[in-house]
Amino acid sequence: MTADLPVAQFGFPGPLRDKLVAAILDGTKTTTTGLLQDYEIDGEPLPEAGRRLAVVDSADRRVAVIELTEVRVARLGDVDLDHARNEGEGHDSVAAWRAGHEEFWHGTDYRGWLGDPDFTVTDETSAVLERFRLVERL
Repeated sequence: MTADLPVAQFGFPGPLRDKLVAAILDGTKTTTTGLLQDYEIDGEPLPEAGRRLAVVDSADRRVAVIELTEVRVARLGDVDLDHARNEGEGHDSVAAWRAGHEEFWHGTDYRGWLGDPDFTVTDETSAVLERFRLVERL
């Protein structure tokens, strides 16, 4: 039952989430990156391979089920091109991927959620790299 699954939110509601969810639904997005500190702030354990999640759109509707196939913690400076490309955002280099993600993490939505208007990531920032597969469209 999908109603019992924990929710996976990609970005904040709005155009970015809509783009990411569309990429999940069309199969181009099979990886995602979060910051380790987000799990620590929320008091949540790290996700584990095999876990299924319900993907929600900007209106909080459950639109898909994904299954995590790999979860690892790495420095942002160690993210590889395979992971970056599989984020499904059209990045053709790690530098482009990093710039796009820094725009998010250094943006007003993330910094506002964090409560730190000066927050900045570095190569040493710990990230949670997840690989997943689309199980079902809802």
